[in-house]
Amino acid sequence: MSPREFADQICGKLRESGYQAFLVGGCVRDILLGRASADYDVCTDAAPEQVMRIFPRSITVGVKFGVVIVVEDPQGGNTVADFASGSPAPVQVEVATFRSDIGYSDGRHPDHVVLAKSPQEDVKRRDFTINALLMDPETNEVLDFVGGREDLRAGVIRAIGEPEERFREDKLRMVRAVRFAARLHYAIEAKTFRAIQKLAPDINQVSPERLRDELTKLLTEGAARRAFELLDETRLLPEILPEIARMKGVEQPPQFHPEGDVWIHTLLMLERLPAGCPPTLAWGVLLHDVGKPPTFKPASETGDRIRFDGHVEIGVRMAEGICRRLRFSNEGTAQIAALVANHMKFKDVPRMKPATLKRFARLDHFDEHLELHRLDCLSSHRMLDNYDFIRRFIAETPAEIIRPPRLVSGEDLIAMGLKPGPHFKELLQSIEDAQLNEAIHTREEAVDLLRSLLSRTSIK
Repeated sequence: MSPREFADQICGKLRESGYQAFLVGGCVRDILLGRASADYDVCTDAAPEQVMRIFPRSITVGVKFGVVIVVEDPQGGNTVADFASGSPAPVQVEVATFRSDIGYSDGRHPDHVVLAKSPQEDVKRRDFTINALLMDPETNEVLDFVGGREDLRAGVIRAIGEPEERFREDKLRMVRAVRFAARLHYAIEAKTFRAIQKLAPDINQVSPERLRDELTKLLTEGAARRAFELLDETRLLPEILPEIARMKGVEQPPQFHPEGDVWIHTLLMLERLPAGCPPTLAWGVLLHDVGKPPTFKPASETGDRIRFDGHVEIGVRMAEGICRRLRFSNEGTAQIAALVANHMKFKDVPRMKPATLKRFARLDHFDEHLELHRLDCLSSHRMLDNYDFIRRFIAETPAEIIRPPRLVSGEDLIAMGLKPGPHFKELLQSIEDAQLNEAIHTREEAVDLLRSLLSRTSIK
């Protein structure tokens, strides 16, 4: 069952039980725009307890805020526990009781929720007019109490009611305004825009995890350049990512970067990120040159041209710091840092020894490294020679040559009477280097080389 069909079914059952029920929010906006919607939400005058009685297979997250997650089980299971161990993933629809929110002392959750009986009361608590439309699932009639349809036609992101009040309730709404404006190619209404500029310093009250997730959406929805331009224009960028804001005005050597400064170069790369791209690639693109501003040296100082000595190493540390600040997973942090650490190595691929080239091509998620390099070139000098070189190498080289089976192991070293220690790694890497350089091909040749290496050292 599709999410829309399941949401319609939920509305039908609620109405059969004597309650009001409507599709609401972003799904209605997307239906009117002719866009696909991943999530469908329902609003109703049924209290959470009543919703859960009608839908026993529901998740009680958010009940104190009038929210129940109703889950459809494609396998016919009877409890929420059935979903945890099986696949495919069930369709989920958020069902929210009409309510009014009173007080937002934490800048995210209402201090007190008052259940309401009319949709007119409910929409007043929502963020933007285009996200506060309701639809009768039986007739597709749209209920609009805040002028959302007019703003859809005009291409405007407008806060409901008083913008400053909406943003003080939930500071993340300021970034959401930017994201919707960028993704939909809309303008932010003037009063709403001024409120964001005024309250931009308050964005740091948002939890790092929520901010990270919103920024990731902003980077991966196909409008990353416009989104970051709007973050800059609304004064949110220096509050959220001051390291990126510092790229503005940092000149680059024109022979390599005719496009302009580090900020312009980064924007051009963001512009080429397609919707649905891997989040780590998107963050890698954003952060790949983050080490340039603190390492900038003008031609007058270097004697030849603008240089950024050590910007990769500095950039890796800065990227790791940003990832820690935004609470990325260890795996995500490692991949983003690796993209920053390796992005300059592509210039050397034609001159790399076979072993070095093969190890480079064996990097985890090498397709992301390759794509970052392609975007880097297209957004600067536009020369794709090295990109084409390594693409050919990968296409023409069998996987077992790039990643051959190991000829000797640590157990072999122990069998030769060596005590385990740091030298094991050095010896095994020397053997693998010879194998990757195709100087040796068999286990016997590897053992002979190992004995030769040991005869020239004092390792015991």
